[in-house]
Amino acid sequence: MLGVISGALLFIRDDFIELQKNTTLRETIVSMVVAGAIVGAGLGGWMNDRFGRRPSLIIADVLFLAGAAIMAFAPSPAVIIVGRVFVGLGVGMASMTAPLYISEVSPARIRGALVSTNGLLITGGQFMAYLINLAFTKVPGTWRWMLGIAGFPALLQFILMLTLPESPRWLYRQGRKEETAAILRKIYPANEVEEEIESLRKLVEDEMVLEGSIGEQSVFGKLKKAFGSKVVRRGLMAGVIVQVAQQFVGINTVMYYSPTIVQLAGFASNDTAMALSLITSGLNAVGSIVSMFFVDRVGRRRLMLLSLVGIVVWLAVLGSTFLRAAHNAPPVSDVETRPFANQTCPEYNPNVHWSCMDCLRAASTCGFCAHEGNALRPGACLALNNETRGVCHADHREFYSEGCPNKYGWLALLALAAYIVSYSPGMGTVPWIVNSEIYPLRFRGICGGIAAVANWVSNLIVTQTFLTLTKALGSAATFLLFCGVSFMALIVVFLTVPETKGLQFKEVEKMLGSKNYRPWKRYHPEAPTKGREIGVAML
Repeated sequence: MLGVISGALLFIRDDFIELQKNTTLRETIVSMVVAGAIVGAGLGGWMNDRFGRRPSLIIADVLFLAGAAIMAFAPSPAVIIVGRVFVGLGVGMASMTAPLYISEVSPARIRGALVSTNGLLITGGQFMAYLINLAFTKVPGTWRWMLGIAGFPALLQFILMLTLPESPRWLYRQGRKEETAAILRKIYPANEVEEEIESLRKLVEDEMVLEGSIGEQSVFGKLKKAFGSKVVRRGLMAGVIVQVAQQFVGINTVMYYSPTIVQLAGFASNDTAMALSLITSGLNAVGSIVSMFFVDRVGRRRLMLLSLVGIVVWLAVLGSTFLRAAHNAPPVSDVETRPFANQTCPEYNPNVHWSCMDCLRAASTCGFCAHEGNALRPGACLALNNETRGVCHADHREFYSEGCPNKYGWLALLALAAYIVSYSPGMGTVPWIVNSEIYPLRFRGICGGIAAVANWVSNLIVTQTFLTLTKALGSAATFLLFCGVSFMALIVVFLTVPETKGLQFKEVEKMLGSKNYRPWKRYHPEAPTKGREIGVAML
């Protein structure tokens, strides 16, 4: 559903005139999933412990299905927003429960691969969402089908979850040992079952001892003890910073608004915008595969820093390209506008020189009807509504409402693709890996939750402000702003995030607690010098 909305939004915008004139309302439709996910993730943690992993996933599927149905039959943008909140609740619950469930029901020898595959399937699902969008562009009720069909995977998962077992680890913690043993016999060979049961018993007992030592019954007690530890403070600083940076480099402007960005680059057609958006989602999926091969070779820290360097460079190119395109936008011609006398933009004055960009910035919301046969020649500035759009198309012209026709559009798409290639293998996947490694075991749950909430909140901020920024500052300034934020993220990550590649959990804890701890220096536990365990400098 996160990917489907990017294309569906183009057609929702065309169906509801209030969306054409209100970017905040469009942002709200997109971002309410994220807002719901923040709440869903919080509820999911409690539900996982109270009811189990399997019921939590089933409830998430029901919420997702309800949200998809509400949106498919929504009579107004307000009802779409309600449906998006339901979907967000399901997404939040599933996002934290699915990896946990997979890790706890998988045989140990393939556990890592299966959990990693979950991330690959998420990005692959986004790519499939763009294909679904493209398939329904010519179907009556376009966006309703796009949003409704997105509930099918949730329905399929709901049916399959009814046939799957509960997590053995959760069952054991509830004292349901016979059920635990029965499930483990289905997962492991007969000669390994007893060994796995003993390992599970020891793991659960150790966890319960650790939880009791930090005040399991009191969230505030956990927080107080966590922030009282220098090791946790340093780890949490790094974990939260990489999660916030992951969002503030602007990735979800691309994931949620990719077709809109393509239109900002000068491609007016909804069909063309969605077809070209396949490039970004496909590259994001490929980047997840690349990360799986290189993260243990290159290192977490180095891969993120290299990723951020590429992000800064290509956002600068993208912003500069939009700036160049704006300066070379085709002019508005009185001769071209005069035939559309009843549909002319109210602010247009034939005695004042206007370009296409001036037309799109008009206070009453206007669009540019390009010259027939050559979109780079002077065109007409018309009021933005479905009637004028139809009149323009009937005259064999393209109608532009987001960006202007220009000869730099393909360069913008190349820069956008290079940005995704830079982002996906590094900042796209590594922050989650860092957060799985950098906290002491006894505080891993609460610290991981804090970092995840920071990620979702940052996602919400970016998603809710992108279209407003493009309206207020222009496309070029918006992407250059993201470029500046990404450069700041590069510096902060360099100064605060250590390398955890190849370190055991206990070694990570020792590194963070060292008196000479420097995030930019490599930790060498096997070769201490004068009692200190900080080694040579590295990226």
